[in-house]
Amino acid sequence: MTTVVVTGCNRGIGFELVRQLKARGDEVIGTCRETTDPLNSLGIEVIGNIDVCDDEAAENLSQQLAGRSIDILVNNAGILRQDRLNSIDYESMLDQYRVNTLGPLRITHALLDNLGQGSKVGIITSRVGSIEDNSSGNNYGYRCSKAAANMVGMNLHHDLSALGIAVAILHPGYVKTDMTGGSGMITPLESAQGLIKCLDQLDLESSGQFWHANGEMLPW
Repeated sequence: MTTVVVTGCNRGIGFELVRQLKARGDEVIGTCRETTDPLNSLGIEVIGNIDVCDDEAAENLSQQLAGRSIDILVNNAGILRQDRLNSIDYESMLDQYRVNTLGPLRITHALLDNLGQGSKVGIITSRVGSIEDNSSGNNYGYRCSKAAANMVGMNLHHDLSALGIAVAILHPGYVKTDMTGGSGMITPLESAQGLIKCLDQLDLESSGQFWHANGEMLPW
């Protein structure tokens, strides 16, 4: 049985990921800051009070999962706070960096002993972190934090490949979630389906690449 850990699983894409993974028979462990009744009803293992920005929470997660092998780690937790050049809040930018960039690194580092030959790490980032693909500007905090998350993913690819661990940098699509205010082009169900397919296909040969959930390779 495949053991999968998903961060930020109490809503949106994360919730749909754990729901679909559980439905297909995987052993699913979901982490979040605050659990919900719908999440608890899925029958997965839920570990609450896990803030990906907090060192103590990461250590707590590491202790709770000590000795357990993880086949797939999905770093999904993220935040979006929109801004423009005339309304930049630098503390808000730092908050997004803490969650979107340092969060995946902190959690992957905390669970490194649980990963081994054949394990996979997914980072749910965004194509708005692509410098080449940027055609509209704005959203300084989100764009910069996701560009940095892409670099985290590439660094992890280089550092973990020697251990037989593959890393995927994944854009979920423009998804209709609370984070986007309900705007988007696809549903969380559709996004999660694509992300799971990408993770299933991930191997050492494709490690370190930047993929859209629909299978398209994205520019950096």
